[in-house]
Amino acid sequence: MTRTIQKVLVANRGEIVRRVMRTCRKMGVKTVAVYSEADQDAPFVREADEAFLLGPAPSAESYLRIDKILEAAKRSRSDAIHPGYGFLAESAEFAEACRSAGVTFIGPTPEAIRSMGSKREAKALVGQAGVPVIPGYDGSDQNPAVLAEEATRIGFPVLLKANAGGGGKGMKLVRKQEELPDAIASAAREGQSGFGDGTLLVEKYIDNPRHVEIQILGDRYGDLVHLNERECSIQRRHQKIIEETPSPALDAELRREMGAAAISCGKAIDYQNAGTVEFVLAPDRSFYFLEVNTRLQVEHPVTECVTGLDLVEEQILIAQGEPLRFSQEQVRFDGAALEVRIYAEDPTAGFLPQSGKVVDWHLPLAEGLRVETGVETGSEISIYYDPMLAKIVTFGDNRAVALQRMRSALRSLSTQGVVTNRDFLLRVLSHPEFIAGNFDTHFIEQHMQAALAEPPDDLAERHAAVVATLASQQRRELGRVLIPTVPSGWRNNFHTPQWAEYEVGDRVHRVEYRHLGENVFTVFVGETEQQVRVVSWDDPRLTLEVEGHRSTARVIMSGDRAYVHARDVDVALVLKPRFPDKSLLVPAGGCVAPMPGKIIEVRVSKGDTVQAGQVLLIMEAMKMEHSVSAPRDGTVDQVSVVSGDQVDADALLVVVSES
Repeated sequence: MTRTIQKVLVANRGEIVRRVMRTCRKMGVKTVAVYSEADQDAPFVREADEAFLLGPAPSAESYLRIDKILEAAKRSRSDAIHPGYGFLAESAEFAEACRSAGVTFIGPTPEAIRSMGSKREAKALVGQAGVPVIPGYDGSDQNPAVLAEEATRIGFPVLLKANAGGGGKGMKLVRKQEELPDAIASAAREGQSGFGDGTLLVEKYIDNPRHVEIQILGDRYGDLVHLNERECSIQRRHQKIIEETPSPALDAELRREMGAAAISCGKAIDYQNAGTVEFVLAPDRSFYFLEVNTRLQVEHPVTECVTGLDLVEEQILIAQGEPLRFSQEQVRFDGAALEVRIYAEDPTAGFLPQSGKVVDWHLPLAEGLRVETGVETGSEISIYYDPMLAKIVTFGDNRAVALQRMRSALRSLSTQGVVTNRDFLLRVLSHPEFIAGNFDTHFIEQHMQAALAEPPDDLAERHAAVVATLASQQRRELGRVLIPTVPSGWRNNFHTPQWAEYEVGDRVHRVEYRHLGENVFTVFVGETEQQVRVVSWDDPRLTLEVEGHRSTARVIMSGDRAYVHARDVDVALVLKPRFPDKSLLVPAGGCVAPMPGKIIEVRVSKGDTVQAGQVLLIMEAMKMEHSVSAPRDGTVDQVSVVSGDQVDADALLVVVSES
């Protein structure tokens, strides 16, 4: 029997909710959002037909509270719940609770989720169905000594995986025997913290693998189709950052083989609704089952672009009890599409997640461009959730067109206020090996380390400093009310220029300038002198002309900071005070928190002797563990925190004095 869904509660947050609600609006279905205190001003809350507060910011007190979500569904009279693709999306307990409450769960059955929720059981199940699986250990004895023994038996390299994990969390690659103890402890800790299960699997690691996944759709009548593949090999910390379809590694024959294997996985668990079967593809074209994600994937838009389908719409129709609307032979596969994930993170600092306020979010519309985001100018990036800001998708007749459109989109994107991976993604997309399609999951380690270590672009920073200085001058000029006939910056000693100094990291750029009238300036930066004309200032756009060359930049000013998007580069500048407060300086040998977070382990005490690079403590932030290491050899002179402390960014944690 079929029953038309009238109102959907989306049990998630951010761009996920906005994506699901967009389809609901298209289908005439009303929408309900749930939110935490940290998200009360978020766009997805504002755009929903109704919204209900769940609780405080931590997800355990809000987005993971099944009882509160079901209460919101009852109060709003929602007849269905879409779990999105995070938090409770792969919770059999949640799907079961929805069933018990008489609310349609837009996803697979609890039985299917449960069978794939344990990597150990999933591997055994699909292996029985004839799907190739990776050799490894999935025993119940979780003694670290046993895990270490099994890892040694399998042979290095091995991959430790949290049994209930996902998204790269609770996953550790181990190449040497001596790395095992710390890796086992950390993977188990992340599995317990993130998924409530510290059980680990040990698998043989396939060197130089590609990560290829197959999208599947199934209805309650036993019909199952696949929608071809997505290439997801460009990863950092085992998490995808670039996805595309079709995969450069697959031909028609291999596509048919992997598609058939994905269907076998789905049939083995009587799969219904949307799901993804993930495979490891070896250099010799052999492939092995990795896992089944029993939900819609973050990267599903690339599949939609080449098939013409709306996967959320298909999910809702299947959940209503309708049969699949097409056969395998009718699946369209036209053109190519790419997706990149924009994260608030610092690639040069080990992709350390960032938090803070987005002071500018701007991306012009373009042909073949699709943007999925949960942020806007003014949004706060919280320490409590994943730091992904947006998914940018481009598509075209072939891979070259989609790739060129992606590079153009990223160059146009202004993301100010928090450090992002935008520039790093551009470097990846411009690398000859990526353009040629020659890559695997080690691409970043093999090809991008030099890019991560590249020195700052001094020319771009100096140009940004000039832009910030003249934008500030224009703002003062427009806001001037006294003596209107006297130009801004006038002084009786014409030979003394106005000046400003900016800090960019540990670098300082001094800009001196004289206003010659008619918006023309002589500007000095270092040893360089140039004449610059301000063509126009339409806040936040500044157009300059230097030696006949015009260029436009976006300039966002916030307090003592100026954020400049110019020449396809984002630069954040801090106006250097003329009289700095010395009390704010970090003492020599001081270690500060790289971001807000929770201290989960302190490994040293006052008086301990340490070596440079030794781990002093471990903190947890944005669902990941981060180590704070000694900056030099010496003695621990001060420990300012204990395990369990919640600390702010830049808080002083430990001081190491010289021996």
